Amino acid sequence: MTAGALELLERARTGDAHAIARTLSMLENDENGAAELVRATHRDTGKASVIGVTGPPGGGKSTLVSALVGAYRARGDRVAVVAVDPSSPFSGGAILGDRIRMRERFLDEGVFIRSMASRGHSGGLARATKRVVDMLDALGYGVVIVETVGVGQEEVDVMRVADTVCLVTVPGLGDGIQAIKAGVLEVADVIVVNKTDRPGADETVRDLTLALSLGPNKPDVWRPPIVRTNAMTEEGVDALVAAVAKHGAWARSSGEAERRSTAAARAEIETLARESLYRRLLTRIGADRLDQAAAAVAHRQRDPYTAVEELLS
Repeated sequence: MTAGALELLERARTGDAHAIARTLSMLENDENGAAELVRATHRDTGKASVIGVTGPPGGGKSTLVSALVGAYRARGDRVAVVAVDPSSPFSGGAILGDRIRMRERFLDEGVFIRSMASRGHSGGLARATKRVVDMLDALGYGVVIVETVGVGQEEVDVMRVADTVCLVTVPGLGDGIQAIKAGVLEVADVIVVNKTDRPGADETVRDLTLALSLGPNKPDVWRPPIVRTNAMTEEGVDALVAAVAKHGAWARSSGEAERRSTAAARAEIETLARESLYRRLLTRIGADRLDQAAAAVAHRQRDPYTAVEELLS
């Protein structure tokens, strides 16, 4: 490990916010030294409780996350928040809103908040998020909360880094059942009906309960509980913390946590292997040959399969 990367990591381990931010940037963008950081910290990961918070826009997720941070801090946990916005290349819009709503948390040395957008992340947003989460875990944050702004495929992929995924909806939004129909429920471990002071809260809970009843009813299958919250008043937040803890205990005892961890590790190894093999291939065949093959395919002189066979022969 280079002296510069080692010094940066040591500063990050002392809680230096600037060093932590720089370390995370190196990992997000796959800069020189990123692999060294992963090697130096991998054995220190796997200790944090990683909580995903996702759902349609307008569900009050940021306010709920802020309330969760307060609840975990009251228990003495160091907490990190990763706010993910795949649609925003700059720190504006929803991400800026997240930070404004959580401004009181910035004064707490036991809280670290990181915003991420899709631009500039080598290997995809989900992979970049996992690297950031793992580093925060290694740096001693006992709870890492990952928040996304929507429920698209990219957000669903990001949620797979979490130990427990909370799907947040609100009465009258109309997207609670829509999200389930879109397959988001397959990654949800806890369903949160937020803003329960609104009209229609009971109907939303009833509709979600009905939708969940259509799923498998087996003793070894986790059925997501529905938790009512009002993040503005922090009503129901303790119940949500309890639901997350209950799911975590079930996942560990049932082997689900081990399965998820192994699946995530395999996916990362496969991605790194593909990238490594591709780099070696480019080194062997050279950029010129690749350009020539591309030109031949573009001019219909070769089909893509034949071009690849010739490059690899």
